[in-house]
Amino acid sequence: MFGERLFGLDAQTLFDAGIVAVNMFVLFIFVSYFLLNPVRNLLDKRKERIANDRDQAEKDKLEAAKLKEDYDAKIKNVEKDAEAILSEARKKALKNEERIVAEAKEEAARIIAHAKNEAELEKQKVKDELKKEIIAVATLMAGKVAAVSVDEATQNALIEETLKEIGESTWQS
Repeated sequence: MFGERLFGLDAQTLFDAGIVAVNMFVLFIFVSYFLLNPVRNLLDKRKERIANDRDQAEKDKLEAAKLKEDYDAKIKNVEKDAEAILSEARKKALKNEERIVAEAKEEAARIIAHAKNEAELEKQKVKDELKKEIIAVATLMAGKVAAVSVDEATQNALIEETLKEIGESTWQS
């Protein structure tokens, strides 16, 4: 029974087992160097890239929060700026209104002064015409008086009397 064993540990089997163990060790080193190290490096690079992406995402998130805060502040300031612009426009409108009113008053004053001058000229014209009328009436009376043969002293007295009857107020109105 000894000759026919199922599993015999003789020198050949031990030698074969040793060679298989060395081959396995070489194969493990080979697989580790050519397969596991590149996979490990790939995983390390991926892990590093993911960490970088996370850091970049965190930076972007902080920057976005800062930009949002800046924009919110600008939006609040836009209302203030709009109010300031409207206030400035109102001030300019009031200044323009005051300028236009002042110009209108000046124009009205010029028109009134011109109308007064016209009235004064018209008044002077009427006075001149009245004087001419009085002179014509006096001349006519003098002609009638001369027809009656009144001397020159009487004629002058009649003219003076007529002028007194008409009165000084007539000449000045």
